[in-house]
Amino acid sequence: MKEKSFWRSGEKKPGMKKGKWEFPGGSVEFGETLEHAIMRELIEEYGMMIEVQELLDVVDHIIPTENQHWISPTYLCRVKNGTPHIREPHKCDQIGWFTLDQIPVDGLRSHQRRVLNVCRRNFKRCNSERDTPVF
Repeated sequence: MKEKSFWRSGEKKPGMKKGKWEFPGGSVEFGETLEHAIMRELIEEYGMMIEVQELLDVVDHIIPTENQHWISPTYLCRVKNGTPHIREPHKCDQIGWFTLDQIPVDGLRSHQRRVLNVCRRNFKRCNSERDTPVF
């Protein structure tokens, strides 16, 4: 998967629009580190075990119409085991691996465009076929 990133689309909860792509992620449970949260979320939602390698960026995701403010850290991770598949279809209906040139920019949520730029800068450093950014 060299120089590819993992994305999900078709979120089925409030504030998400079908057809908008984003990195997978989720909530941090009380007492859980950010790194452990993303490892847990990828196992729960996609059956994929990852190793967190490095924090790439932290993005504010502000949704004024919903009076919400999310903080989205983006990590470079390595897939350790598993082929991703949708394990929670009530949350999304599409997943995929994309090269930086294949990412559907028009279908990105606004804060994900910044994340994409961070990925473009950092993918030049990726040296493994199983490195992927997630948040």
